Amino acid sequence: MAASGLPPLPPQFKAVQHVLRTAQELEKREPVVSYYCRLYAMQTGMKIDSKTPECRKFLCKLMDQLEAMKKQLGDNEAITQEVVGCAHVENYALKMFLYADNEDRAGRFHKNMIKSFYTASLLIDVLTVFGELTDENVQHRKYARWKAAYIHNCLKNGETPQSGPIGMEGEYYDENEEVGSPGLPGQESQASSSTYEPGSAPTSNYTGIHIPPGAHAPANTPAEVPHTTGEIRLTPEDFARAQKYCKYAGSALQYEDVSAAVQNLQKALKLLTTGRE
Repeated sequence: MAASGLPPLPPQFKAVQHVLRTAQELEKREPVVSYYCRLYAMQTGMKIDSKTPECRKFLCKLMDQLEAMKKQLGDNEAITQEVVGCAHVENYALKMFLYADNEDRAGRFHKNMIKSFYTASLLIDVLTVFGELTDENVQHRKYARWKAAYIHNCLKNGETPQSGPIGMEGEYYDENEEVGSPGLPGQESQASSSTYEPGSAPTSNYTGIHIPPGAHAPANTPAEVPHTTGEIRLTPEDFARAQKYCKYAGSALQYEDVSAAVQNLQKALKLLTTGRE
């Protein structure tokens, strides 16, 4: 695979092939996510091999791309502030996950749903550029990657997948695999490879796997903010969580997702006024 402006991908970097393809597909629609996908590929590639000539050449070109994107994005807070960037990428990954999960639970099995599960897992990998993953994101990544493989293999073998969480067994999903049956994931052109589109998030509740605080799962009802009595003592961790909720709200507004923004602002307010989530 040779992404736009990059030399052919060295065999040593096969592990970042799919994340670089995702970066290319999202370049115009989601430039911030595309940037962090490339940053993740750069960091991973440096760990794999930064000495052989072909790898050094590829990494240098990738670094040039990152510098050009950083300059183009200018003073975008999602680039200049890591906490905003992390919220932005995580927000997009979880929206994609929720879209795929909604399709799965409705029994609508198709290649874009499968690819959305798989791409969500890749974007959770990308979150490691900001630090260690939360337990919830590790769980989401494992489930999404397994679901993509499970549904793909079921359809490939002419079987009907089971919706929702079931016993996870060893499955492997190769996005490059071409299959003859309609509705299965194959290598698609950039124009037809769209998975999640902003605004297509499910309207039903997400149940089953626990959604971490700040994820934009639709709320049952607006959160109630109890009145405070007495002095509330907040820890530095409480302030950090409240700030994260506010960042999630700002990120949600970029997608015009008002309900998610309100939900996260209510969580922040409740935490600040009661000391509890």
